[in-house]
Amino acid sequence: MNPILMIQDGMSDVQTAVDSVAATAAPERITLWNMALNGGWIMLVLLLMLALAIYIAVERYLALRQAIKEDDDDQFMNNIREYIHKGDVDGARALSKQTNSPLSRMVDKGLSRLGRPLSDIQAAIENEGKLEVARLEKRVSLVATVASLGPMIGFLGTVTGMVTCFQDMSHAGNNIEIATLATGMYQAMVTTIGGLIVGIICYFLYNILVTRINKVVLDIEVRASEFMDLLHEPA
Repeated sequence: MNPILMIQDGMSDVQTAVDSVAATAAPERITLWNMALNGGWIMLVLLLMLALAIYIAVERYLALRQAIKEDDDDQFMNNIREYIHKGDVDGARALSKQTNSPLSRMVDKGLSRLGRPLSDIQAAIENEGKLEVARLEKRVSLVATVASLGPMIGFLGTVTGMVTCFQDMSHAGNNIEIATLATGMYQAMVTTIGGLIVGIICYFLYNILVTRINKVVLDIEVRASEFMDLLHEPA
């Protein structure tokens, strides 16, 4: 037999053996979905909490974006100033009701108190402002709650996972293997990661919402001050 052919056949057999060993030794790839499944029911709770927090954050962000239209507020205050200078209080109130924004509702409350002392008008505007801030902050505290509870629930999953691990050890007796402990260890580690991820995301969303709310509140206070200055202007 040709020696060259024998060498080629030998090399082919060696390559086949190497490929077979590599395929056997190659670890199974772990996906995020598989990790979540290994976390057990705790991961489902964390997922529902995260979905709720994201829904509230998006809804509040859109509401705050609608309430902070500075160009509309500038035009609104200019129109109110014209109505006040003309003495047309009814027209100013009609414009306030038609605009339907936090600023317009505060201005309408102040206009409804015209004829009373300025201190009463300012108190009415401040009270309405507190109500508007409460509306803007509606359900935002839930996002902060999820940010705090996420890591705690993840830690709960860690404890239950370790309990499962010790249970498996006690049932295995002297025949303890790594595979026996895998279920509990997976749950312990995965739920810890899941809880931290939920907490970080929700904390980030909460800070964004708080920043936007502070900006809206500051803008409302500035506009309310402009309205009070307007009432001090000579007719």
